[in-house]
Amino acid sequence: MRIVVLTKRQYMGKDLLEDRFGRFRELPLELARLGHEVQGISLSYRRRSVGAIVDSAPSRDGQVLWHSLNLVHGFLPALRSYLRNARHVLRDFQPDIIWACSDAFHAIVGHWLSQECRTKCVIDLYDNFETFSGTKLPTVLPLFKRAVRGADGVTCFSQRLAQRIIQTYPRVKPTAVIESGVNLEWFFPQDRMLCRRKLGLPEDTIIIGTAGALHGSRDIYTLFRAFKMLAAENSRLHLAMAGPRKRGLQIPDGPRVHDLKHLPHGQVPTFINSLNLAVICYSDSAQGRYSFPQKAYEILACRIPLVAASVGTMQDLLKDQPKCLFEPGNPESLTKAVCSQLQSPVHLDIPVPTWAVLAKHLEGFFERICDVDV
Repeated sequence: MRIVVLTKRQYMGKDLLEDRFGRFRELPLELARLGHEVQGISLSYRRRSVGAIVDSAPSRDGQVLWHSLNLVHGFLPALRSYLRNARHVLRDFQPDIIWACSDAFHAIVGHWLSQECRTKCVIDLYDNFETFSGTKLPTVLPLFKRAVRGADGVTCFSQRLAQRIIQTYPRVKPTAVIESGVNLEWFFPQDRMLCRRKLGLPEDTIIIGTAGALHGSRDIYTLFRAFKMLAAENSRLHLAMAGPRKRGLQIPDGPRVHDLKHLPHGQVPTFINSLNLAVICYSDSAQGRYSFPQKAYEILACRIPLVAASVGTMQDLLKDQPKCLFEPGNPESLTKAVCSQLQSPVHLDIPVPTWAVLAKHLEGFFERICDVDV
């Protein structure tokens, strides 16, 4: 198959092309390794390098040709430039399918371009886009819903989100669950003390921590409040965190709090392996109820004990281990879960999907879409 991927360039606090990060980099690359011709159009909402960029992995087959574009010179002129360049790529490449990813804008434009060039369109929902700020602009939500209803296929990163889309939009055409995976060459168990030395963390301590978006909307303040209570009872307990955050986030002070700020993606496995216990915070919100934190699989791959907010897909993943769950927004509940896990850790034996396995599922779904007149 010839596949074109439409996606924004920055997501989850990383840059697809500079950091070589995430779902919209890994799955296209794995599809190329399966023998498909894959090109991508990567749109930056910030000023970045433009032009053709070839992405491949050392000593492995397959590569993706990315066309990097910016949307920064005034919305309408930039939009016209983007559409002109996208049409040029589609005309020259003649794809069998467009995979429109990353936000409502790409879903709308991907569906529109697929109709214009008479090819198949699959829209990817790696989150509940209705909660994104861009979707709240006038006319965007109805256009987005129309695109999702009309797309030849939809891929969702969680079963809960897929069920919601099928039931409430509604959709009758094919929908598939394609979770986000883990690169097991990066995420695997490592020596805790060595990892702490690399990051400058204290060795003779108990460290709980979290990595990922440190936003109030992700319920991070519940962790801060719980740590204050826990630290008062245990002088050896420390808190470590890493990840992007909004301006004004009030992080606790003190020598037992370690803010590693925005770690390069290559150091995230080191950070996870430095912990005694990882904490996954999420609010019981429109985003949280349909979420699947990719960090959960990364933590499981590193074999680090965890506790997670009892919301969204984490409820399903940990349904047989209730002591690993805490009530979102409740620091007392989190405190109890942390104490239980530190005293008697539950090491979870949950299979972790790799990008290569998920790409095979995505390949099968694309073949179904291309072979069947849906």
